[in-house]
Amino acid sequence: MMAQYLEIKAQYPDALLFYRMGDFYEMFFDDAVAASEALDIALTKRGKHLGEDIPMCGVPVHAAENYLLTLIRKGFRVAVGEQMESPEEAKKRGSKSVVMRDVVRLVTPGTLTEDSLLDARRHNFLCAYALVRDEGALAWVDISTGAFHVMPLPAVRLGPELARLAPSEVLMSEAIERDFAETVSDIGPALTPLSRASFDSTNGEKRLLGLFDVSTLDAFGNFSRPELAAMGAIVDYLEITQRGKLPLLRPPVREAEERVMQIDAATRRNLELTHALSGGRAGSLLATIDRTVTPGGARLLERRLSSPSRVVDVIDGRLAAVDFALDQSRLSADLRDALRKVPDLDRALSRLSLDRGGPRDLAAIRNGLTQAETLREMTAGAELPDLLRAAVADLSGHNDLLDLLDAALIAEPPLMVRDGGFIAPGYDADLDAARELRDEGRGIIAKMQGQYAEQTGISSIKIKHNNVLGYFIEVTATHADKMLSEPLSDTFRHRQTTANQLRFTTPELSEIETRIHNAAGEALEIEKRLYDRLKAAILDAAAHIAATARALSEFDLATALADLSRAENWTRPRITRDRALRIEGGRHPVVEAALSKQGAPFIANGCDLSDDPARIWLLTGPNMAGKSTFLRQNALIVLLAQMGSHVPATAAEIGVVSQLFSRVGASDDLARGRSTFMVEMVETAAILNQADAQALVILDEIGRGTATYDGLSIAWATLEHLHEVNGCRALFATHYHEMTTLAGKLTGVDNATVTVREHDGDVIFMHEVKRGAADRSYGVQVARLAGLPHAVVTRARAILDMLEKGDREGGKTATLIDDLPLFAAAPPPRAEKKADPIPAQYRQVADLLDGTNPDDLSPREALDILYKLKEASRT
Repeated sequence: MMAQYLEIKAQYPDALLFYRMGDFYEMFFDDAVAASEALDIALTKRGKHLGEDIPMCGVPVHAAENYLLTLIRKGFRVAVGEQMESPEEAKKRGSKSVVMRDVVRLVTPGTLTEDSLLDARRHNFLCAYALVRDEGALAWVDISTGAFHVMPLPAVRLGPELARLAPSEVLMSEAIERDFAETVSDIGPALTPLSRASFDSTNGEKRLLGLFDVSTLDAFGNFSRPELAAMGAIVDYLEITQRGKLPLLRPPVREAEERVMQIDAATRRNLELTHALSGGRAGSLLATIDRTVTPGGARLLERRLSSPSRVVDVIDGRLAAVDFALDQSRLSADLRDALRKVPDLDRALSRLSLDRGGPRDLAAIRNGLTQAETLREMTAGAELPDLLRAAVADLSGHNDLLDLLDAALIAEPPLMVRDGGFIAPGYDADLDAARELRDEGRGIIAKMQGQYAEQTGISSIKIKHNNVLGYFIEVTATHADKMLSEPLSDTFRHRQTTANQLRFTTPELSEIETRIHNAAGEALEIEKRLYDRLKAAILDAAAHIAATARALSEFDLATALADLSRAENWTRPRITRDRALRIEGGRHPVVEAALSKQGAPFIANGCDLSDDPARIWLLTGPNMAGKSTFLRQNALIVLLAQMGSHVPATAAEIGVVSQLFSRVGASDDLARGRSTFMVEMVETAAILNQADAQALVILDEIGRGTATYDGLSIAWATLEHLHEVNGCRALFATHYHEMTTLAGKLTGVDNATVTVREHDGDVIFMHEVKRGAADRSYGVQVARLAGLPHAVVTRARAILDMLEKGDREGGKTATLIDDLPLFAAAPPPRAEKKADPIPAQYRQVADLLDGTNPDDLSPREALDILYKLKEASRT
């Protein structure tokens, strides 16, 4: 056995080998050590190899999926080795023959299909990137849904596209793997190198022709050599990992980079589009707006949000679908009720095509198609927009398949085919006959038990069954003498003795067992054949079913966005082909949702970055006043509009944005030796080098990570470059008030500020944005609100007053700094004492009051105290 294990393991040196032994998958040697640590299971040993103990651990087959998920998330790949024959079949070759085993599947992050291993509301993409003579292409596939896409892609755009798709695994040729390892690691997927042969474009074309059983790919598109290489590598990898059982993939769809808004990885991260900065989904824009009720609709929403369109007609078509669902609120509510009953058709189809499905997947197809027909009937007669009218056309045409599945399946089938009982009574005469015999046999067994109890006089006698003995008669040990003595011993033949029971059989019981066993086995075999027949009928209609799934997702997304718009008082944006960008009463959807839970209102603000009067706003104002929120909300409104959604505003006119860039927030990258300032400069450089005239850029506090004059000069030059070279629309927040003078020098720049009010030395944030410039940053007041010690705040005010005085007096700052005592603040109190909350100049007054009891004072004494307080206040 161990020789067989080592032989199989040698073929998969980079994967953990799940070696099937009965009801367990077992691992040995280094695999066992690694798996026991990763899974937190016991590490034991089994036998010896080269004189040393062999480490071993194992997991139950019935619970293997949970262990697989843990291993995949921790970066392992798993080769699943199954028994290819039964032990009985192995013994026919010789008593010491080892059961034949082979790997039936290589489990990797990008090739998962099981519901328990996947997030139903997200795609699980497998990507491949190919370079042919410096021309690049990216292909991606989700084998759990059949989606297959490809696009030409220069190397410089690989990072942003991987950030958009968020794949689980990326394939690359060994020749270029090192060149792009850092780019892939920044995004987070597993990087899998393949041989150069896997990326051969000629072989790739042959693999695609074979996969789709066509003689030419012309019907799918005119693909370049890099695109053929990338797609062919994916097909080759699937043949390796799925051991020849290729998933049901749709024909490849060629995408064009220029049709979607370009958003780089840093911007996606800063804006928290699909994941919050904390790493989870909660708190992201996606989590806030997701009101879809089907898995397919949720995945479509994420795709649209990650890839906003740049095509006005496409955007308007999606907005029209939302408008229809919003106007037809009664119909929309009924549609959503029906959609809630729609299962995941795409993933059920995929599992069936890979032979990983079961009766419940057949039922899922039936139930999904039934609801599709319901939606078609609901929308009959309605004046649908073009997008939904096209979707309705794909909802029908499944009558024959539906009739077949309705007649064949029970309402709620079991999970596994081997469980049986999923074919409805009356569908197949042979199956009904076998079931009748099987069920009649069970009645006979019960009747025989009563007869044996009467014959032996033992009322507790039982007829039981297990996989080793089959049917047997069982009595407790107290009746042993009676059962083993004549005349009962002539009829009851002893088979086994356990600690407390004796087991027997009779010729009559053996005969009945044979009849029952054959009937039960025959019934199960008939059901297996019927399952295969039903599965084949579904797969024959796979393309039409996939189209129906897409149509259902389109209805789900349109009604979900309408529900969101209605509930949150959003409005339809006007999309134009010019450079307009006017937003009235704009709101940040995530912040507004968080505030609403606390019962607090969100202060709406407008923004106008159109060419007239200014396409760049220089935003000043104190920290905590809402500058970053204002920057982000305008970017999110543009993004929501171009994905085809209503927006959180009272009105919005948006000229199509080609690129969205965000440099907001501070973080370092210590693993790559980058400080916060270095990260800021790298991201700013990417913006200045890439942004075109149709881009929207939001920048927050450029230059804050270095010396004041260095930072000011960098921020100043950056704003000039955006205005003069990039020529884009931008929101530029800064604390360098010196930059506000640029509004008078650059025609496309205007000042805006977040308003505050001062009251008794405190600052009150109004969260309102208006034209104009802030005169200061109120940093000391904000520090006080944050809870800095009173002595520190007081000292900071004194220093600030002197510095501002130096500026007013014409550059005397350095001299004034020299005049400031290095430790002018009161010395810190000892550890055992608390800091005195009362300033020293008021201590005499406080002591006088502390020593006075008003109830004990005469009028004369009270007047004397008042005079003393007046005198103390002067000192």
